[in-house]
Formats: sequence, C-alpha cells, structure tokens
Amino acid sequence: MKILLTGVTRGLGRALTDEFIRAGHTVIGCGRSGDAIFDLRMTYQAPHDFSVVDVALDNKVALWAAKVLENDSPPDLLINNAAIMNPLGPVWTQSDRDFTKLTDVNIRGVQNVIRHFVPAMVARKKGVIVNLSSGWGRSVSPDVGPYCMSKWAIEGLTKAMAEELPPGMAAVPLNPGVIDTEMLRSCWADGAASYPKAEAWAKTAAPFILGLGPKDNGRSLSVGSGEN
Repeated sequence: MKILLTGVTRGLGRALTDEFIRAGHTVIGCGRSGDAIFDLRMTYQAPHDFSVVDVALDNKVALWAAKVLENDSPPDLLINNAAIMNPLGPVWTQSDRDFTKLTDVNIRGVQNVIRHFVPAMVARKKGVIVNLSSGWGRSVSPDVGPYCMSKWAIEGLTKAMAEELPPGMAAVPLNPGVIDTEMLRSCWADGAASYPKAEAWAKTAAPFILGLGPKDNGRSLSVGSGEN
C-alpha cells in the first residue's frame, strides 16, 4: 500500500512511519524539519520518499504533489497528521499571530493537501483519506480553545467531504486518543507520562488505520474504540 503522511518528523507521524514501513508498506511523507527529514531519508531509502514541506504553504504542497504524482499512482491512504498546539491560555489572550499560525497549519494545511492529492484519488475512485482529529475536536477544555476550534473544523470538513466522494472511497475524522507526545506535554507537563508513548500507540493505530475502508466513510472514529 502507498501511504501519504504529513508531519512525519516527530510524535505520532514518526511512530506511524516506522510502523507502516515495518509492515511492508511504502510511505511518502513530509515535515518541516530538514534535519529530521534527512534522517528519515538515510534510514529508509526508495521506494519511500520524504520531503521538507510546510503544509501551511499552498505553493509548497502543490510542488510536492506534482513531484509525487508525476510518475506514480495516487496514494491508497492519505493521512493528514501535521498539527500544532496554541500557547496555553484563555481565548481572549491568543495573539493574532499565534491564532493565524495554528489555523494555517491545522486547517489550511489539511485543505492544501486535500486540494492537491485527492483529485487524483477521486479520478481513480479509490482510496481513504484520514484527517487526524482529537478528543478536543468533539469536546472542549480551557486554555486550548484555538486547538479545539481547529479540530472541530477538521471534523466538519471531513464529514462534508465524505458526502462528496464517489462510492468506494472514504474520508474519516480520526481521534488518535491521548498519547504521551511533545504536544501533550506542552499542555499537561509530566501528567502526559501516564499515557502510552507514540511508539506503543502506533502498534495499535497502524493496523486500525489500515483497516479503514468505504464502510467507515464519514464516521467519527477513535483509535482503540474496538471498531473500524
């Protein structure tokens, strides 16, 4: 299976990359850290491919998509994973700069990837699009308002797209659950340590995601829910 994955350089993205490749799948990924992308390139050679791309920049995503799709088939599975957290604090304390940056990555970044990759998948009438949501995309908490807003947006965007796809495809908003990552530690500090590490999570999450298909189109799902 050919898997396209954003945010591969750390956290859930890196853990999924390792797990998918271990299972024999091809991963085409992007991230913003040049050093981490270089490390991935050295660790995993062709047919895997990793590029430095900021998904918030539409022109960069367009160039990446042109490169990926030029001589190869569209992805079988597209996972929008890249996201950032807002500075912790009440909504009224969030600066325009921070709010815009989060919106650009968490919402516009997802749409940029959809815009440039999904048409090729639709033309083939095959493939699954998984947009990483959150428990905070279906509920709220104080001090993470912009992040909650962005993940509620992902839920709505994905469910609407699910109604637009041809039969045989699927779009799924997926809550990964609570995992001990750098992002979670920015919210809960040492409290994050009581949750699974990304590497352990990926061993459950990777097969769960690989099992998603047309039957799941438009469903808000969670890793570890026991159904897919």
